[in-house]
Amino acid sequence: MSTVSVNEQVEVISDFLEGLLDVFGLEGEIGSEEIETDIVEISIDGDDLGLLIGPKGQTLSALHELSRTVAQRKLTGSHDGRVRLDVSGYRQRRREALERFALTVAEDVRTAGVQKVLEPMSPPDRKVIHDALNEVDGVSTASEGEEPRRRVVVLPA
Repeated sequence: MSTVSVNEQVEVISDFLEGLLDVFGLEGEIGSEEIETDIVEISIDGDDLGLLIGPKGQTLSALHELSRTVAQRKLTGSHDGRVRLDVSGYRQRRREALERFALTVAEDVRTAGVQKVLEPMSPPDRKVIHDALNEVDGVSTASEGEEPRRRVVVLPA
């Protein structure tokens, strides 16, 4: 079985996204950046791209899955690395907002001594919460429930 490099995946996904922008009549600049070894983030930057993000990033998540499917169908073989997708810096802003929220919740839990159950979140959002609170004294985190209603619980330590 052949191995497909992350760069080959980026090329196919970028072509797919260019076509998608054309179909929707949107103007956007597609770029890519290696975030870590074998992890590349493709970004679409431009004005009025909210359609590609959707409420709470749901359209962006679906677009990410669709992009992965396109790459898997066009490039047969074992895929090396991971490709992430972002639109207009949404994921970074979301990560920062979730981290601030997590620290506020942690302070509430530490002060009140009572656990707090958060709303259901996607796996990447849950990971941000867990990572943000991993080093915070006085609280711990756990996930409970089944997808798509899985949620983070912040517990007093």
